Amino acid sequence: MNEYVRQLLAWIDAESAAQAEQLKARRDRAGDGGVERTGETLLDMAVTDTRPGLAGAVITTLVKRNRNLALPSNRFRVGIPVTVTNNAAEVEIARGVVTARDRSSVQIALPFVPEGTRLRVDVQPDEVTRKRQTKVLEELETVRGPQGRLRDVLLGDRAPEFHLAPFENEALNSAQNEAVRQCLGAQDVAVIHGPPGTGKTTTVVALIKAVVERGEKVLATAPSNTAVDNLLDKLAAAGLKVVRLGHPARVDRQLIRHTLDAQVSRDETMEIVKDMRRESEQCFRKAGRYTRSQPPRGAKKGMYEDGKRLRDDARLLEKTVVDWVLDRAEVVCATNSLNVNQLGDRRFDMAVIDEACQCTEPSCWVPIQFADKLVLAGDHRQLPPTVISQNAANEGFDVSLLERLVDKFGDIITSTLREQYRMHQQIMEFSSQQFYENRLEAHETVAEHLLSDLSQVDKTPMTSTPVDFIDTAGADWDEQAEKGSESLCNQAEAELVLKKIDALLAAKVSPDTIGVITPYAGQARLIRSLCETAGVEIDTVDGFQGREKEVIIISCVRSNRQGEIGFLADTRRMNVALTRAKRKLIVIGDSATLGNNPFYTELLSYFDAIQAYGSVWSEL
Repeated sequence: MNEYVRQLLAWIDAESAAQAEQLKARRDRAGDGGVERTGETLLDMAVTDTRPGLAGAVITTLVKRNRNLALPSNRFRVGIPVTVTNNAAEVEIARGVVTARDRSSVQIALPFVPEGTRLRVDVQPDEVTRKRQTKVLEELETVRGPQGRLRDVLLGDRAPEFHLAPFENEALNSAQNEAVRQCLGAQDVAVIHGPPGTGKTTTVVALIKAVVERGEKVLATAPSNTAVDNLLDKLAAAGLKVVRLGHPARVDRQLIRHTLDAQVSRDETMEIVKDMRRESEQCFRKAGRYTRSQPPRGAKKGMYEDGKRLRDDARLLEKTVVDWVLDRAEVVCATNSLNVNQLGDRRFDMAVIDEACQCTEPSCWVPIQFADKLVLAGDHRQLPPTVISQNAANEGFDVSLLERLVDKFGDIITSTLREQYRMHQQIMEFSSQQFYENRLEAHETVAEHLLSDLSQVDKTPMTSTPVDFIDTAGADWDEQAEKGSESLCNQAEAELVLKKIDALLAAKVSPDTIGVITPYAGQARLIRSLCETAGVEIDTVDGFQGREKEVIIISCVRSNRQGEIGFLADTRRMNVALTRAKRKLIVIGDSATLGNNPFYTELLSYFDAIQAYGSVWSEL
């Protein structure tokens, strides 16, 4: 086995162990009496509703046994694996996946309906995804043919090859057209490097459409459901026949019609499948029903056998419909952790992984196994993969496959997009200098645009300039530890953020065009609790990756005498934060703390050079 593959497998195990340890540590801190405080456990749950799901799953809705109680604050996000046990967690009843949740209930896809009136639900580490990644890596050395060639290139044992591929699309700029040409000519791997606002997804969609037009099929994936939905939306708008794998609860409501479930359910054959399942359930109920008179010998066994036969026939018929839907699709979209069993032995001419820098390398190998060529799209100057195991991260697990290949092959495989269509030039310029060799260019339609150019917005000093930095040095606005967590917050900064939001609203800036970004979840929670304006989006840097708003307010949080800046030291995170704004960027921070880092020293100098520098004292 290749030594680097062995290293990847070791990192997967280290990350799995770190996730389990993190989960255990949170539960240990909570203690038995407050286990729900971790957000990863729900007690005293009861089944309130069930409905059939795809492939025989049962979508089970659970609520608090006391129906008057809402669920406590929790981490039960859609797609998270869970176990259902009795309340004392003595016996595991079933394992499933969260498909939806609201304030009072959680829906879980389970193999059957759990019995009991006092159930416990616990978040579990995602062992299914880990096993899929491990399996594909362990089987790499047995791969032959075109996929074996791709493997050799990705592991550095073979040089990538390209053939001439003509392509021109008047809707794309020159760099975007060149990127599509290079990807079409790739015999194994190519990279689309898309700095902020440069139309990376537009380029990816143009590439996929060109591949489909030459009669080929594409598997398009991304690390998150949001990123997949963004790609899916544009592919469908381009007129391509797309199928979205994954539970519909994880998909944007506007796109549910494209899911495998929805397309399968629209087939008239599924009415027959439903009838067969209904008859199967009736057979099982009759066989298990108590009757006073003794049934004829073998009657119950016959009912069980009839029920089993009907259930198996229903599954086979459903699989036929699933196969038909997948076979007619031109593009299949999914997250990287896709259900490999649904695809079976299907092959795709090309796999495209969007936002490829946000996931660890083993995540990419899951979709790679289904294709002979690979295109990675992303920006290794923005957020790296999230890795919990510090040892694995230090050894290189937080280096994405895209970044590793760019480091190894450089311009041979990489096409970099240059023209951006999002930001005012002064919002763009610092990131261009620091991360993109000063080669980004603002398209003429955005280079000078301001908030005051919007028809409904009043012209004020705030709306008539693109960038403001508010220096809190000397104000004693010290950071604080958030109560009950390891995160940080800054009350005074949060209050200034609200003041800025109020000023924007007073100038008739629409709330849904305003975003607040902070590196700390504690600060995001604090600002959300204080902000009473619906529509303003408040989140961490990670939550805004790939997003944009007309206005972005950044709360840096850190203010201390030691000059410690924590998460802010990851300058790629700040690159993301600084490049989400289209027309107005407001940064709030303590220059005395930030200035201890060379990157922020240069950022402060840049603010001063563009006359964006201001003091908090003028705000008080």
